[in-house]
Amino acid sequence: VRFYHEKVVDHYNNPRNVGSFDASDPSVGTGLVGAPACGDVMKLQIRVGDDGKIVDSCFKTFGCGSAIASSSVASEWIKGKGMDEVSKITNNDIAKHLSLPPVKLHCSMLAEDAIKAAIKDYDAKRKK
Repeated sequence: VRFYHEKVVDHYNNPRNVGSFDASDPSVGTGLVGAPACGDVMKLQIRVGDDGKIVDSCFKTFGCGSAIASSSVASEWIKGKGMDEVSKITNNDIAKHLSLPPVKLHCSMLAEDAIKAAIKDYDAKRKK
């Protein structure tokens, strides 16, 4: 029998920052990523303050417990941080924190990709 680590179960049962922001808001960056092979889809959004730091984040994820937990952890970790610091968060950091088994590493990879996509979307809006 395989069991999820207690941190995964906690974030699955009590996900942090579930929701969404208005994607047209210029202070919001949206990252939408997915892994069609396993059915996980993750939307992570950031709200950036005037000082360039992430003041809020939220997510919606369709997928397994590890995908939801990875999204939840990512949404917590990025709050209050600047873009440079946030862009250094890796899937390995998330996987290690959640004690994900190798078969679930794609979930933490999605979270890393979602963070990068949200930053990219925010940056693209700023350049307009």
